Amino acid sequence: MSERKLKDTIVKTAFILGAGLGTRLLPLTEKMPKPLLPIGGRPVITYAFDHLLALQVRRFIINTHHLAHRYSEVFPGCNWRGIPLIFRHESHLLDTGGGLKNIESLLNDEEDLIVYNGDVISNLPLIELVATHRSRNFLVTLALRSKGDPLSVVTNEKREVVGFYRIPGAGEQVFLFTGIYMVSREFFSYLKDGVPLSVITYFQEILLQKPGSLGGAVIDEGYWYDIGTPEKYYRVKELFEK
Repeated sequence: MSERKLKDTIVKTAFILGAGLGTRLLPLTEKMPKPLLPIGGRPVITYAFDHLLALQVRRFIINTHHLAHRYSEVFPGCNWRGIPLIFRHESHLLDTGGGLKNIESLLNDEEDLIVYNGDVISNLPLIELVATHRSRNFLVTLALRSKGDPLSVVTNEKREVVGFYRIPGAGEQVFLFTGIYMVSREFFSYLKDGVPLSVITYFQEILLQKPGSLGGAVIDEGYWYDIGTPEKYYRVKELFEK
């Protein structure tokens, strides 16, 4: 890969969502945040870290709320494989949209960053997401898959997102949202400071305010698992611990 192409795939900062209550995973999350639950002898979130290293990420930002002290216990040196871990605590839960706005002051000269759900384990080729985001100049680009449950993101033939949780119309397709996405710095201007809102709410607003600025990268290569329920968690745990 040429030096120019290599530079085009670098993402300086990754934001991993770690603040959720994990209520669907009770009682497993009574004493441990969902991203710190063990799979294969290591915390789930470390799979995200390693996956993101393919993009030469230079720092990881993790938001915390539920059992926040557990993060410093698991990562006392605040780094992973030499990459700094920056924890941003939320005294009250801000949901995904508010959590993203809450880290804006930590950003430097980044033109974009990658966001990654803390309950996902995947090895899909992230370079495809980055390339789509930067070549199409989307405000936000979602990593999508053709199969899975739920199929919730509707796109047109140009892979512009046109809706959520609805039946696709003529020339449209519906995809699984992986919980992995790229956001441009401009997207932060749409977010409200201190307001607990899902990022999906903001995506839906952007569909109305700026059609064509929310895109999708369909990436069916590799594997993708979420551990959002006890059944899914134990299934993935068994798979990785065979």
